[in-house]
Amino acid sequence: MNDGTEGPDRAESPGQEPTRLRPAPLDPRAAGQPQAQQIPAEDEEFELPPPSALPPQAPQSPQAPQPVPAQWAPLPQQTFAPAQPASSEPDWAALAEENESRVRRRRRLRWASIIGVACLLGAGAGWLGVNGLGGGGAKHPHAGPTPSASARTSASPTGAPNDSPTVPGQPNLLRDSSGDAPLAMGPDAQVSKVPNGYVISLKNDGISYAQSADQIVDVTKSFTVSAWVYNQQPGGSRSAISEGDGASYLFDLGREDSGGHQYWSFRVQSGKGGADSTSHAVHAPAGAPTTNTWALLTGTYDAAKHTIGLYVNGKPAGAAKVPGIWAGPGPLQLGRDRKHGIWNDAWAGVIGHIQVWNQSLTPSQVATLMQGGAGLKANPVASWLVG
Repeated sequence: MNDGTEGPDRAESPGQEPTRLRPAPLDPRAAGQPQAQQIPAEDEEFELPPPSALPPQAPQSPQAPQPVPAQWAPLPQQTFAPAQPASSEPDWAALAEENESRVRRRRRLRWASIIGVACLLGAGAGWLGVNGLGGGGAKHPHAGPTPSASARTSASPTGAPNDSPTVPGQPNLLRDSSGDAPLAMGPDAQVSKVPNGYVISLKNDGISYAQSADQIVDVTKSFTVSAWVYNQQPGGSRSAISEGDGASYLFDLGREDSGGHQYWSFRVQSGKGGADSTSHAVHAPAGAPTTNTWALLTGTYDAAKHTIGLYVNGKPAGAAKVPGIWAGPGPLQLGRDRKHGIWNDAWAGVIGHIQVWNQSLTPSQVATLMQGGAGLKANPVASWLVG
């Protein structure tokens, strides 16, 4: 298996100019789509697919320093003539002019205050008119979270919806939009704002990941995991979502590299020791692009039927029977997995719109995820970077 230490490739979205990801990306700071395998620049970004084909656009390069405007230049130093001896007779004309000047000044200040209050009142009325007292204002475009995820978005102390991708006051914690399970980001992981939402950008190293404090998925029961992913490395296996921190992963959704071939995969471990012989996988057909392209990956497990399934872009890619899944220890992971007691398969690229359900979604339900989960009644138990 390739160890995947090569540098990330440049991402380009189909039919669009290349965008740039911050720290070897979405280090989103957001996305794009592929061409020839080239090593991306440090500040490359991504753009998430629209809600109908879901998840990121690159910020512009910093502008060169502009010359200081002339009006901000230092004022020339003033010189003053020596004071003349005061006359014993008051200058009545000067006093009158000074008094009139004070009157005019007070009048201008009074009118300025009146105008300022009027502007504030007008702005408030305009805001109410645009947003509507009943929330009927126009919506901003986002990454197309499912109705359930968006409906469960937590509220700020003021009662307004909190659409921040991180926990308020804790920028290193990804906020759970559906429950109460934030993900702590490693030192090299970053969140980027993109036109259709947010993504986490990972740099293909040992400190670029995110993990929960506790186990999120109960693998003894049915479940579904799903995320929009963008991989920049042509070689090596890559883990987008996994669970477990003991001898082995419990499940692993991502890209596998075997025998010189790369394909999307969903793997589970049935043995306590984490041996390769007790690992079971379902793969997408060989030849499907896995580098410099967006893909919606969804893995399902039906505990009653002991069946795992893989979906790519909302379509079934394969299924397999398994004896069960080892209920080992460890929390949910983004951007890495556990093999033979060590961390492996670091992700190189971006991940967004991550969701977990405590049921095995049907093919028709998975298909709705390509449209942001429109009409899906199943509520995710946890979700991150969904809006």
